Amino acid sequence: MTSVQNAALSETTIASDRLRPVRIWLYGMAAFVLLMVVVGGITRLTESGLSITSWKPISGTIPPLNDAQWQAEFEAYQQIPQYEVNNSWMTVDDFKVIFFWEYLHRLLGRVLGVLFAVPFLVFLVQKRFTPQLAWPLFGLFILGGFQGALGWWMVSSGLTELTSVSQYRLAAHLTAASLLFIALVYVPRSLEPGRVAGRVAGRNLWAANILLVLIILQIGAGAFVAGLDAGMGYNTWPLMDGAIIPDGLGVMQPLWRNLFENALTVQFIHRGIAYIIVAYVALMLWRQHRAGGFAGVHGWLPRLGVLVLLQVGLGIATLLSAVPISLAVGHQALAFMLAGVTMAYIADMRRAS
Repeated sequence: MTSVQNAALSETTIASDRLRPVRIWLYGMAAFVLLMVVVGGITRLTESGLSITSWKPISGTIPPLNDAQWQAEFEAYQQIPQYEVNNSWMTVDDFKVIFFWEYLHRLLGRVLGVLFAVPFLVFLVQKRFTPQLAWPLFGLFILGGFQGALGWWMVSSGLTELTSVSQYRLAAHLTAASLLFIALVYVPRSLEPGRVAGRVAGRNLWAANILLVLIILQIGAGAFVAGLDAGMGYNTWPLMDGAIIPDGLGVMQPLWRNLFENALTVQFIHRGIAYIIVAYVALMLWRQHRAGGFAGVHGWLPRLGVLVLLQVGLGIATLLSAVPISLAVGHQALAFMLAGVTMAYIADMRRAS
């Protein structure tokens, strides 16, 4: 982020209206990534992610167009453990449903690449930004491409031995998506013209950065919950398996495996991080209230507080109702929006300081 900030500062000599299309473009890219997160969540929850068993970045853009092509795709799917163990009842028509979500998710990834590359080249030719800013933007493009490679790496984990993707690779894929999303929020926010009102101390920036780390950590923890289907069990709150601290958190050996492979422990960690975030945001609000209130840049803090409460409520509702798709996808999307708002707060504080 430092290189992006320095590049942003170098843009002060460029008229703000020349950078406005760049900012709109990048905000649009962030919204598109959020859309991909939503579709990816649906893909995961409908167990559609393994329906396409090969990675063809170019030719894979065209879906099956006739019965023979559909049959070939279905036969490829019939060779993997997920079909043999879980979905041997499927017909070609049933297969088409899960194929749709995985195909849509991959198609959106390809579209994202085009929507990034073409405007980037146009803006570069128009000299709307300097080379100092062009390099960080090119880095975002590389990060997006890496995200696609991570996606295939994740899918490949479920094609030979597992009946679903590895929770480790799912967590890597979702966490990388969150980093791409917050970067796409930070860059245009840092390019906004003018300065932001409000007094910013070093502790304000540190506090917000710690919050952002906690949110990203929670997104990763949520991916482990999803990967293990841990939300399908222990559907009570505030008690978990009848206790505040349930038995069985360390039954696996070695102990570290419980953090990533024990569904009980993984859900317990996800709950625990949520409690930490709630307490931490409450502390941030209290300290800022005592330090002078929420005028100017610190107006972000009450919004963060509201989003955190909404996210907690949505998470509890998702758990108690045994993870319906609509609530689960909303819970995941709101986590990304919370990370984005936190990053916008950080970007504005850096412009004010």
